[in-house]
Amino acid sequence: MPSPRRVLALVARWLAGTVLVTWRYLWATTPLHRTESPGGMADRPPRVAPEVLDDRVQLDGYGPLFHRSFRARVAGTKLDAGQLVDLVVHDFKHFVPTEVVDVHFGASGGRALDVGDELLVEMPGPWNGPVRIAHRDRTTVRLVTLRGHLEAGQVQFRAAAENGLLVFEIELWARAANRLVHLLYAHLRFAKEVQLNMWVRFCLAAVTTSGGELVDGVHITTRRLDRG
Repeated sequence: MPSPRRVLALVARWLAGTVLVTWRYLWATTPLHRTESPGGMADRPPRVAPEVLDDRVQLDGYGPLFHRSFRARVAGTKLDAGQLVDLVVHDFKHFVPTEVVDVHFGASGGRALDVGDELLVEMPGPWNGPVRIAHRDRTTVRLVTLRGHLEAGQVQFRAAAENGLLVFEIELWARAANRLVHLLYAHLRFAKEVQLNMWVRFCLAAVTTSGGELVDGVHITTRRLDRG
């Protein structure tokens, strides 16, 4: 267990970071295009390979399934889709808002992540975000949540060339891990907005890393599947 001084230091950093990130979010000039709608069978998550599954994988949560997408189109990039995703798996910490998020690696030791590797994302609040790599190919990496995560589900990072632009997309399929997170996410919306801010920042870091320019802001879609 961490010492009380260590806990206080982490809480203070998270509080200060949350204020800073919120301030930046409120004053950001990046256009955010948000849509929400009911979901359907097409919003069900991808299948997780049996070799990735064990009793630590957390796929069964509480409440509705939320399928969210954060999509950024980029012009004039110096990297192609594979090169950008390769940087994500080589230096995941580079893309997250470090004012409130820290990343710790497991046995991979920070090298390029591959299927089965794990990392811990420290976030504000009484939870962390342990995840495991469930899928990896040249242009895609998908993570599955582990016990102790505030959500139960998967998150995927993908890049692709479309109509002369590089498209970077973060896609999530997740339920709340428990009733408290469900309250914060679906009703009070606090966790939902914190998540939105984090993934928008991740998209903008991907744009900067690619060496290109964002086209028409970040497009965010949320589809709610009450049964599935």
